[in-house]
Amino acid sequence: MSNESQNVQNAVIIGSGPAGYTAAIYLGRAGYKPVMYTGALEPGGALMNTTLVENFPGFPEGVDGPVLMENMKKQAEKFGATFVTQDVASVDLTREDGLKALTLDDDTVVLTKTVIVSTGSSYRHLGVPGEEELGGLGVSYCATCDGFFFRNKRVFVVGGGDSAFTDALFLTRFAEVTLIHRREGFRASQVMVEQAKQNPKLHFMLNSVVTKVNGNGKVESLTVKNTQTGEEQEVGADGVFVAIGSNPATGFLGGQLATDDAGYIVTEGGSSRTSVKGVFAAGDVADPVYRQAISAAGMGCRAALDAQEYLDNLNA
Repeated sequence: MSNESQNVQNAVIIGSGPAGYTAAIYLGRAGYKPVMYTGALEPGGALMNTTLVENFPGFPEGVDGPVLMENMKKQAEKFGATFVTQDVASVDLTREDGLKALTLDDDTVVLTKTVIVSTGSSYRHLGVPGEEELGGLGVSYCATCDGFFFRNKRVFVVGGGDSAFTDALFLTRFAEVTLIHRREGFRASQVMVEQAKQNPKLHFMLNSVVTKVNGNGKVESLTVKNTQTGEEQEVGADGVFVAIGSNPATGFLGGQLATDDAGYIVTEGGSSRTSVKGVFAAGDVADPVYRQAISAAGMGCRAALDAQEYLDNLNA
């Protein structure tokens, strides 16, 4: 291929965020000079849209998400990592020579011995008026991140799966909670449903969907439609937590790595190793459960150490 780079990298990290930056720090300190393709739109990941992170260890007063990500990037840069604000459009992870080929959005092909995928995932949105405008102003997608701010407030959770019930039960620590679901039945496990029904602070609004989030500078109410009668009502609200699933960013992989039914990359045991040798995964793209900055950073550490071991064995 005429556009194939003649230089073979030791390690390429696709995606940024806490997982990617931590992996870059560790690989940089090991002398492997990692190259990170951060993507063109949002280098730094989801925390770039988070104003205050209060649960990342070491910051008793909290830290702005963009500040935390910029500091991680500077730390990785200090140890020899380089950053490219381009997207990886496609990959070839099973070449006969053992190298991994990454095709960028300008058709350049980059060759590397190892790859760490840390492209994250995105929360599914309701797609209703007011949701985007009031994001972070009462609309949230992370109960464990933001629940504390809604103590004694009017709180709603939208969804019917395990994530929605987990969020709703967690939020009852702070407030009365109403769970809105489009049907009477739930995807959540029966044990979790029974636990929720026995919680006196958790209420249900079934056969209902949110059609609009209302407010001026903050969430003030929700417009809710009954799916059986079509009748709409406006209910006062201070916060709405959307828990209808997430989409891992794995489309560019072309199905070359094993994933679960929801599209999350499957890793081997407690490691970061994927179904392809020399390819590792870290952060939310491989974590449908915890989805926290600190756990993503820990996964980035593991991915870097696994990649380092792989490279050390190649060079032995």
